[in-house]
Amino acid sequence: MENFIEVLKLVKNYGDFCAVDNLSFEVKKGEIFGLLGPNGAGKSTTINILSSLLTYQKGSAKINGLEVSKNASKVKALIGLVPQDIALYDYLSAYENVSFFASCYGLKGQDLKNAVNDALEFVGLLDKAKLKPKKMSGGMKRRLNIACGIAHRPQLIIMDEPTVGVDTQSRDYILNSIKKLRENGVTIIYTSHYMNEVEELCDRIAIVDHGKLVACGSKNELIALTTDVKSFQIKFKSLSTFHSEKFIIETLNLPSIKNVSINENMIKIDTALDYSDISHLFDYLKDKNIEIIAIQTLVPDLDTVFLALTGREIR
Repeated sequence: MENFIEVLKLVKNYGDFCAVDNLSFEVKKGEIFGLLGPNGAGKSTTINILSSLLTYQKGSAKINGLEVSKNASKVKALIGLVPQDIALYDYLSAYENVSFFASCYGLKGQDLKNAVNDALEFVGLLDKAKLKPKKMSGGMKRRLNIACGIAHRPQLIIMDEPTVGVDTQSRDYILNSIKKLRENGVTIIYTSHYMNEVEELCDRIAIVDHGKLVACGSKNELIALTTDVKSFQIKFKSLSTFHSEKFIIETLNLPSIKNVSINENMIKIDTALDYSDISHLFDYLKDKNIEIIAIQTLVPDLDTVFLALTGREIR
């Protein structure tokens, strides 16, 4: 898959402060790319550079092969921006808001009308076209914010915390809409403090801290940087005839088993991280007449990985 974004050794200084420090990463065409970091890590500066809102001192930032610093107008035409702070005009209707932002990209006439209707329909607000933001719920405003960012049909959409403060129903609608954008071939940069969203949506994730790239890869690749173990915690009915030491020795002889521990009626089995076929493990336990009550897979989540790699929580 070809790269749609290429950032190479990017540097942005504010006086003596280095906000972006030799940052390099690439984003594939048509993927959802998570950009994560603690507050002050350089995410917003990087996004502003890619949006051609900021210049940079060194390095290179290309979108669809265009160097951002030399092709600002062409780059802006490719991008849709959905900011964290809702950018709407309260006294314009939903239709008028979307129409205004789409017209800024040169759309007019019937093309503009079609684009506005398509964007409102996409976010589920076509029946609210005449409603003004001041009378909308927070979730509806967020969805209208997205409509304003996608109406001109950009190839790249940058979404900065698009679900902050919304209800569960609106959140689910927004996340499903983002997935549909990917299905339509749109490339997305996604930032969020909600790690469960990042895990659900993003094909790959970059973690930045102090302006530097700490790690980049899929969720599983990032997990592999912090551990090489996946654990299964198995609760079973206590058996008076159960010989724990013998069981541990025999279990350790199974393929990909790294460690076994038993505490009362709980077995914890550590396996290789890529261990996926656990059917023979269940068969083995069944042969030992061990009746399983419950089983839980213990793999570090993205919050744990983030903390391990940066030493700080995302918030």
